[in-house]
Amino acid sequence: MSKLTDVPKRLLIGRALRSDRLGETLLPKRIALPVFASDPLSSVAYAPGEVLLVLSVAGVSAYHFSPWIALAVVVLMFTVVASYRQNVHAYPSGGGDYEVATTNLGPKAGLTVASALLVDYVLTVAVSIASGVENLGSAIPFVVENKVLCALGIIVLLTLMNLRGVRESGKLFAIPTYVFVGGVFIMILWGAFRGIVLGETMRAPTAGFEIKAEHQGLAGFALIFLLLRAFSSGCAALTGVEAISNGVPAFRKPKSRNAATTLALMGGLAVTMFCGIIGLALATDVKMTESPGMNLLRNGVPVGPAYVQNPVISQVAAAVFGQGTFFFVLLAAATALVLFLAANTAYNGFPLLGSILAQDRYLPRQLHTRGDRLAFSNGIVLLAGAAGLLVWIYGADSTRLIQLYIVGVFVSFTLSQTGMVRHWNRHLRTERDAAKRRHMHRSRAINAFGAFFTGLVLVVVLATKFTHGAWVALLGMVIFYGTMTAIRRHYDRVSTEIAAAEGPSEEAVRPSRVHSIVLVSKLHKPTLRALAYAKLMRSDTLEAVSIKVDPAETKALREEWERRGINVPLKILDSPYREITRPVIEYVRGLRGENPRDVISVYIPEYVVGRWYEHLLHNQSALRLKGRLLFTPGVMVTSVPYQLESSELAKKRAKRRAEYSAPGSVRRGPVDRRPKEPSGKG
Repeated sequence: MSKLTDVPKRLLIGRALRSDRLGETLLPKRIALPVFASDPLSSVAYAPGEVLLVLSVAGVSAYHFSPWIALAVVVLMFTVVASYRQNVHAYPSGGGDYEVATTNLGPKAGLTVASALLVDYVLTVAVSIASGVENLGSAIPFVVENKVLCALGIIVLLTLMNLRGVRESGKLFAIPTYVFVGGVFIMILWGAFRGIVLGETMRAPTAGFEIKAEHQGLAGFALIFLLLRAFSSGCAALTGVEAISNGVPAFRKPKSRNAATTLALMGGLAVTMFCGIIGLALATDVKMTESPGMNLLRNGVPVGPAYVQNPVISQVAAAVFGQGTFFFVLLAAATALVLFLAANTAYNGFPLLGSILAQDRYLPRQLHTRGDRLAFSNGIVLLAGAAGLLVWIYGADSTRLIQLYIVGVFVSFTLSQTGMVRHWNRHLRTERDAAKRRHMHRSRAINAFGAFFTGLVLVVVLATKFTHGAWVALLGMVIFYGTMTAIRRHYDRVSTEIAAAEGPSEEAVRPSRVHSIVLVSKLHKPTLRALAYAKLMRSDTLEAVSIKVDPAETKALREEWERRGINVPLKILDSPYREITRPVIEYVRGLRGENPRDVISVYIPEYVVGRWYEHLLHNQSALRLKGRLLFTPGVMVTSVPYQLESSELAKKRAKRRAEYSAPGSVRRGPVDRRPKEPSGKG
C-alpha cells in the first residue's frame, strides 16, 4: 500500500525535503511579488468591469462617474498599502492582521479577523478560478460548456503545484504574472500613444451598442447609493493586499524591508493598471451591462441570450491592438492564466494563517505540520476542498461569487488598522527618544486614517452588497468563528484534564493488582506468543478467555488446551447471540466492579500482513474490541503482533525501495552532502 501511494506522490509533488533546508525555500522580492501579490495584480482584469457593470444600471451616461470612482479606489489602495507597510515592520512574525488584532484588541477581535481572512481566502480561490474559466471560455467553447468541471480541475492542478513548495510554485507563477503586467502596460502605453500622439480613434467591439438603462434619471440618494455600490465593486482590486503581511517569514532577509518594498511595488503596479484600463475603456467606448442579453442593444434590438459579453480588458485589447493580433492573443492568454494563478495568493496565505491558528489551538494541530516539501500541506488541501465546494455550489459563476467577495478583507483591514493605532499608543507611553516618537506619531496617523477609511468602506460594502450575497460571507465568518472557539475550548479542556498534578495524585498511585487476560480464538502460534509475553509481565492474575460461539470449536479448544498442559486457566464466556465484543466488555467491567483499584490488562494476538487486501480479511474483531476497550476506565490494551510471511516480503520490498538510487542521485550525491546552489539577494 505504501508503494502504491508513494510513487504517485513523488511524481506529483517531488521528493521530500529535509527540515534543515527550510531556508532554501525563502523568496527573493522578484518571486515574492507574483507569489503574494498575484491576487491584487490580477484583479484589474475584472475590477474595472465590475465598476462599469454597476454604473450601467443608470445607463451609459453614468459612465462619466467612473474616473472619480477609480480615484477613490486609488486613494484607498495607497492608504491600505501605507498602513500595511507599518504592519510588516511592527509585526514581522507572519501573524499579520490576526496577530495585530489579538495583541492590541484581544483574542475575540483576533478570532474575528482570522475568520474574515479564512473566508476571504476561500472566496479568492473560487472567484479567481471562476473568472479565469470565463475568460478562457470566450476562446474555447468546451470550457464554457463544462465550467464547473474545468474549474475543479484547475483547483486540483493548483493544489498539486503548491504542494511542491512555495519557492517552486513561485517560479512557475512568476512568468505568466510578469507577462500579464508587461502586456497591460504595453497596452496602456500604446493606447495612449495612438490616442494622444497619433490622434487615432480606437473603438471597442461594443462601441456601437447601446445600453438600455434599468433605472433612468437616477438622482439624489438613489444615485449616491449606485455610486457607492460601484465603488464597493471596484474595491475588489484590494483583495489580497494583506497576504504580504501574513507572509513576511517567507521573505529573504531583511524580511520586513523586503516585504514593505514588495507592498509598495504591488500597490503602484495595481493602481496604474486599474486606472489605465478604466481610462482606455472610456476612450474606446466599452459597453458593459449586468444582463447583456436584454439590456445591450444593437440597432435598438437586444442582442439576445446567445451573446457572450467579453471582459473589459479583452475589449480594450481588441480596440488597442486589434482583434486576433499577436499582442491581443498574448494578453488574452496571460489574463486567463494570471486569473488562475491569482488563487496562489490564497494558497500561500490560508495555510500560513491556519498554521498560526493551529499553534494557538484554534484549529486542529495537523494544520501546523509541514509536509514533505516543507509546505503546510494540510492547509493547502483544506483550502482546495472548501473552494471546490463553493465553485460546485455556485456553478463557477464569477458574477454570483463576487457578490460574496471583499466583505471579509475589509473586516480584517479595519480591525488591523485599529489595532495598530493602539499599538502606537502603547509604545508612545514609554518611548522618550524624540526621533522615534516623531516616527511613531507619523505611523499612528497613517494607521488611524487607514482604520477610518477602511471602516467607512466596510459600511458601504455591507450596505450595498448584503442583499446581493454578502450575507453568505458573513455566515461563513460566523461558522469559522464558532468552530474555532469550540476547538480552542476542547483543547483547553483536554489540557486541563491531562495536566500533571504537583503532588501525589490518583494517576501516580500504583495499582493494587494487575489482572491480565489473553484473548484466545484458537490455539495457534499467535496465541502461544501472546501467552508467553503475558507471563513475562508477571501479573498478579493471568487467565485466557475465549468466547463460546460454536460449541464444537470451543470443545476442541478446551481439549487441545488440556492435552498441551498449558498452565494458564482457560475461561469460556457464553455468547448466545454469537457476539464477540459484548461478552468481553461485560466480563472486564465485572472484574473492575469487584476490585475498582485493580488494573485489567488485555492482550490481543494480531496478524501482521503485508498486502492491503489482507487487512480486510484479518484483525477486524480485534479492531472493534480495542475500540470498545479504549472507553473502559482502568483497562490497558496490548497488541501482540505475529508477522505472517507476506509481512516479511513487504519488509524486503521496503528495504529495496530505501536502497534504490533514483537516476542521477549517485552523480548528485547524498542530500546532506550535496553542495548548495549559490543564492542571489532578494
